[in-house]
Amino acid sequence: MTNKVQLGSSEVFANPIGLGTNAVGGHNLYPNLDEQVGKQLVKTAIESGIQLIDTALLYGPFRSEQLIGEVIKEMGCREQVVLATKIGPKFVDEKMLIDNSADFLRSEVDAALQRLQTDYIDLMYLHYPDEVTPKDEAIGVLKELKDAGKIRAIGVSNFSPDQLKEANKDGYVDVFQGQYNLLERGAEQAYLPYTREHNISFIPYFPLASGILAGKYNKEYVFHDLRANMPHFQGEAFVANLEKVEQVRKIADAKGEEVAHVVLAWYLAQDGIDFIIPGAKRADQVQSNLKTLDVRLTAEEIQAISSIFQ
Repeated sequence: MTNKVQLGSSEVFANPIGLGTNAVGGHNLYPNLDEQVGKQLVKTAIESGIQLIDTALLYGPFRSEQLIGEVIKEMGCREQVVLATKIGPKFVDEKMLIDNSADFLRSEVDAALQRLQTDYIDLMYLHYPDEVTPKDEAIGVLKELKDAGKIRAIGVSNFSPDQLKEANKDGYVDVFQGQYNLLERGAEQAYLPYTREHNISFIPYFPLASGILAGKYNKEYVFHDLRANMPHFQGEAFVANLEKVEQVRKIADAKGEEVAHVVLAWYLAQDGIDFIIPGAKRADQVQSNLKTLDVRLTAEEIQAISSIFQ
């Protein structure tokens, strides 16, 4: 197992390979999820040495947090786990509303503590920015809750670069989670210079671009879930992306490694990316993701992969 890495400037440290859990109880995102399979997924991750378990109110909604809370309670392993979850949105008459108000944040942190059956959350994110609350005020509320011992580190997700700067006006933001992968590299200019300068850990979501960068699909594959509408999986773009993945496969094969592990190792080789949280639907995928830590990329290989996806 590798050395633990620090989340921003917080006192929280974890293995750099975490687990994204939108397929654990995320019935609103994926059809036909088996909750027992989801719970076993989390159990296997913890038993295998993964610490950072990333969930959200939105997954389910609510159900992912509840299932993860059940697993941690059943295993009696709270101290081994770095629990990350995300506040919002709120549901009013079956509509989703974004709310960063102080009252909502305070009540939602308490509700998340109950769902997760714990008395503290290691990393609490604002999942989405609302249009009215000053971002530094919202983060100030999370800072109060951190001072009260309810949360240990503060994150934001899906904020624009300007919103991130406003949120971090007082230097309280530890983590930014945003879209970044080899097919979506805008964060290299938009976010990473700022997050590096201010010691904010950047955690990419969709690091394997919903599986396409894992090297497991061919041109004939037909998708029946949320991927069916994603641009990376459409027509000529899909074919072009698969061709790029095949170029990475040559590098992976020469090293005796799997494509997914080489791609994930490439992220960890980027300055400012401290953690990755690939999702999984099966326990064997969780254990497979951990093999990333054994991959050693040369400077030439890192540059070659970067060039393939320019």
